[in-house]
Amino acid sequence: MEFVDSSVVEQIEMKMIRPSQFAIRDKFLKNDQEFETLVNSIREHGLLQPILIRPFSNGFEIVAGHRRFQACRTLRWRFISAKIRELSDKQAYEIQLTENIQRKSMDPIEEAEAFRRYVIDFGWGGVSELARKIGKSEEYVSHHIQLLKLPEEIKQKVASKSLNISQAIEIAEVPSDKQPKLLSHIMNNNNLTVRQIRELKSALRQADDIDDDMLVISSRTRSKSFTIAKKTSLTLRIALTRLDNLINEVHTTVEPDQRAELVDFLMSVRLRIHSMIDESIRFKSKINSDTN
Repeated sequence: MEFVDSSVVEQIEMKMIRPSQFAIRDKFLKNDQEFETLVNSIREHGLLQPILIRPFSNGFEIVAGHRRFQACRTLRWRFISAKIRELSDKQAYEIQLTENIQRKSMDPIEEAEAFRRYVIDFGWGGVSELARKIGKSEEYVSHHIQLLKLPEEIKQKVASKSLNISQAIEIAEVPSDKQPKLLSHIMNNNNLTVRQIRELKSALRQADDIDDDMLVISSRTRSKSFTIAKKTSLTLRIALTRLDNLINEVHTTVEPDQRAELVDFLMSVRLRIHSMIDESIRFKSKINSDTN
């Protein structure tokens, strides 16, 4: 069905508008350079794009445009141009999330928290539905949620981008007592590939300590045929599809007080299957290259 925009644009008194109850971003810095630039631009050129609001209680709630609203408040405006649209909580959250992702205004941990709230806290849908709504892959959403299992020290490094998501995911898959050692080697050798990190993980499983000589580990020869490797990948994908059906079933049949724990468990299983699919694809590619 084609989308029909039934919203109206009006000048709304600022005091009638409140921030979103589902604010995606917890951090808002009025003294950052980007915000100062926005304030100066609005001061000079006016508000070029209305904020998006929805009717709420005896006033309105911001759906999109929190920074523009705060900039106009800084300029002591009494009225602001706003597009008013009837939206459900779920629709308002999806719009906020999509806008922030498109603007790249969130760090990976903020994104992960927002994804977790949608899937687990609010129970609005599974990973597949959320990925479709925000225009990202299922793997993108799953991997971000997996970051939340990491200790605060590592999450802070991901948020500051001193540790990338692929590296963080590898750390999340080892026991918590071995994570500091793996993190230390990754941070001290910032050119490590994912393959080298996985070799380190393998060494960590067999020893309490590792040294830098272990960074280069010979690849073991594989005896599986390419056909078996293809069947393995297909089997895992089928399992993933069936698991998604189970997650959707939970959202429609399980009571809310029991839903969060069950969805969290199924999500952890889903992440492990995703990891196995990745591994099977790499294994299949290696066999293919070895036989050519």
